[in-house]
Amino acid sequence: MNRLIGVVHLGPLPGSPGFDGDFPACLATASSDARLLAAAGFDALVVENFGDAPFYADQVPAVTVAAMTRAVTEIAEAAPLPIGVNVLRNDARSALSIAAATGAAFIRVNVLSGTMTTDQGVITGRAAEVLRLRRELGLSTAVYADVMVKHAVAPPGMTIELATADTVKRGLADAIIVSGEATGAEPDLDLVRRAAAAAAGRPVLIGSGTTEANVASLLEVADGVIVGTALKVDGVTTNQVDPARAESFVKAAR
Repeated sequence: MNRLIGVVHLGPLPGSPGFDGDFPACLATASSDARLLAAAGFDALVVENFGDAPFYADQVPAVTVAAMTRAVTEIAEAAPLPIGVNVLRNDARSALSIAAATGAAFIRVNVLSGTMTTDQGVITGRAAEVLRLRRELGLSTAVYADVMVKHAVAPPGMTIELATADTVKRGLADAIIVSGEATGAEPDLDLVRRAAAAAAGRPVLIGSGTTEANVASLLEVADGVIVGTALKVDGVTTNQVDPARAESFVKAAR
C-alpha cells in the first residue's frame, strides 16, 4: 500500500465548460505538478479531471476519456511512480479503460456500492459491472473505493460500518477511502476507526483534509492518505503544487 498519494488535479479538459482551448498548457501543468510531487517523495499519484465541473454523474464523453488517457500517459512519463485514475464523478468503467491503455496501478471510485445523493443527483454504485470489466480486460488494477463519499449524503439509516462492509465484502474493493464532508475537509477520526474495524483487513486511506499539521496523527489511524489541496500554492485546490509545501508535508509524514 502506498502511504502518501499526491493528487494531480487536471485543469478543464477539452469538452468541459471551463476549457480555454490550450490543452498542451493543461498537460504541461499536470506534468510539472507530477514531477514536483515525485521529487518531494510521494509514493504514488492519482490523476483526476477536477477542472471538468459540473460533472456527469456516471459516464463521461469520449473526449474526456481520450484527454485523460493522454494526460495519464504524459504524467507517467514525467514521474515514474504508481499512478491512479479517478474519472469524476463516478465513471469507474472509463477509469479502468484508461488504466488498461496506460498501465495505471489503481482507480478511485467515489461510489462503488450502494447509493449516495450528490450535486449530480442520486449516484448508484456499479460494482458488478466494474469488477467484471476488470476481469474481462485482464487487469490487476486495484480498486480504491470511497465509503460515504464527500460532497454527498448517505441514505437514511446508513452507517459507516454497513457502507464499509458492503463495499469490501460485496463490492470487492481492494481498499477503502474515508473523507470529510468536502474537498479539503478533515474526516472524523472516529469514523475512520469504525471503517477500519469493518474493512475486513483491507487498507483504509484518508481522502481529504490531510495537512502537514495532522498527517502524522492521521497515519496512526489510517494506512495512507490521498492529499491535494494542502500541497498547492496558498492551499488553493486549483493552484499548482508548491514544492516547499510538498516537501514539508512528506517530512512531517515520514
